[in-house]
Amino acid sequence: MSKFLKLCVALGILSTPAFAEGYGLGRPALPEEIAAWDIDVRPDGTGLPAGSGDVLTGEEVFADQCAACHGDFAEGVDNWPKLAGGWDTLADDDPLKTVGSYWPHLSTAWDYVNRSMPFGAAQTLEADEVYAIVAYILYSNDLVDEDFVLSDENLASFTLPNAEGFIVDDRIETEHSQWVGEPCMSDCKEAVEVTMRAMVLDVTPEQEASATEAAPEEVVEVAAVDPELITSGEKVFKKCKACHQIGEGAKNRSGPILSGIVGRPAGTVEGFKYSGPLKTMAEEGLVWDEESLTAFLAKPKAFMKGTKMSFAGLRKEDDLAAIIAYLASFPQ
Repeated sequence: MSKFLKLCVALGILSTPAFAEGYGLGRPALPEEIAAWDIDVRPDGTGLPAGSGDVLTGEEVFADQCAACHGDFAEGVDNWPKLAGGWDTLADDDPLKTVGSYWPHLSTAWDYVNRSMPFGAAQTLEADEVYAIVAYILYSNDLVDEDFVLSDENLASFTLPNAEGFIVDDRIETEHSQWVGEPCMSDCKEAVEVTMRAMVLDVTPEQEASATEAAPEEVVEVAAVDPELITSGEKVFKKCKACHQIGEGAKNRSGPILSGIVGRPAGTVEGFKYSGPLKTMAEEGLVWDEESLTAFLAKPKAFMKGTKMSFAGLRKEDDLAAIIAYLASFPQ
């Protein structure tokens, strides 16, 4: 026995019988202590607690617990993460990786919300609340209808769009031979130069959006419209950016391009797959004039029953006026 261990025994830190079996430190963890730590959830559903939650309940819980950072519609606030949108962006220089566009397993979303959210109050949500929140995130990504109920019985069988977008990391077999050998520690390259620079610099969330944000270059003044109203509309449009693009270079996402939307007949954006309810109203002659847009954006689900748009609506008249002015500033 070493002098150190003899001293430990003498001081009572270790007992001789305990030392004979091990180091004599600590004790076996109690079952309830193990259960408190063992909360991970696997893709096959292992670890899920019993429970369920529906989309509409999730919308309420999300508004109370998540919207401060992630927006009312999972569109993200300032630079806090977006949880919806991003379809067909994974090949872009700056892809939007969300539960709908990138994540391969729904269990990851459940486990993360359950383990780490809400920010500053992790693990305070009940299991049914977590199921409801994840159901609402799916709805926000146009992956389920508003009557969908997520539970421990169907979560593992739910397939996300990018489930097949991942491959097994086989670099240890295919590339390991390139890593072995003595590393070069000096004069390894004739010259060192900067070849690329970061393209996205606004990666740190701010407490408040700048009050002096300028309107984008595409904005053109509309007759009889206050330019400040358009700028206000640009800020309101942040609620829409997870699903819609507008202006030069815009592409269809989970929602259609909105350039030239004011005055456009409904359902006429080329290349976008519209929902059945919108097609029906389009056939009936719906035109997105200021009146119809205002009514739709105020209460989408009341204006168009069965719409797949997860946006709950703008409650303030000033926001409605601003967003219409902003949309009108982008001609087709």
